Amino acid sequence: MKTLIISYGFTDLESKGNELIATESFCHAEHRSDLPITTTMSDAATSAIKPASIAVVKSTKDGKTRIQRAETPTGIGIHFADPANDVLPTDPNDPRIADDDHDGKPGITAHIKVSEDFQGELYIARRERFAYDVLLQDDKSLIGTVTDRSEQLIVGATNDMFKTADQWVQKADLAKSPIILKPVGKDWDCTRLMAERDGLFPPTPKVDW
Repeated sequence: MKTLIISYGFTDLESKGNELIATESFCHAEHRSDLPITTTMSDAATSAIKPASIAVVKSTKDGKTRIQRAETPTGIGIHFADPANDVLPTDPNDPRIADDDHDGKPGITAHIKVSEDFQGELYIARRERFAYDVLLQDDKSLIGTVTDRSEQLIVGATNDMFKTADQWVQKADLAKSPIILKPVGKDWDCTRLMAERDGLFPPTPKVDW
């Protein structure tokens, strides 16, 4: 199964002393597949991803300002004491599993629909691990690629067949994992971002490999 995950959110870049600090927050995520399977997650689950702020590396490449953000491993559906080094458990009953989307179910919930008669929920805990490398464009946008090494544990499911889902592995061609950051006002929120999505970004891509 080939899958695209398209996420929307905000990146705040703030100068603090001699450092440029990036703070990420998320609003909404969509999934696209090469199979007739629909996977959806609530905005509550997506917004529960709260990476730590980090100083980015600023340099020049091909005459353009380059910004590189390193990984800040972040638990979602599980609370780590040390997110970077704690091992993701294999036991779905691990006491660190947390209902981070507040739906009364363990971990975070993904709804899977194969057909009208075959659909249900998958409960997962994840360690989000992403980094990005972007270049400043003439229109002040930042465009580049994302490297993702996230891990996940299946906590449970309404149908045992969903428990066979394997770990996602990022496609090696990073051109298939773009990131586009557009400058917006400080007063923007998730509602406005999604309402004005089409004026900011290109159409949602398809699985084309």
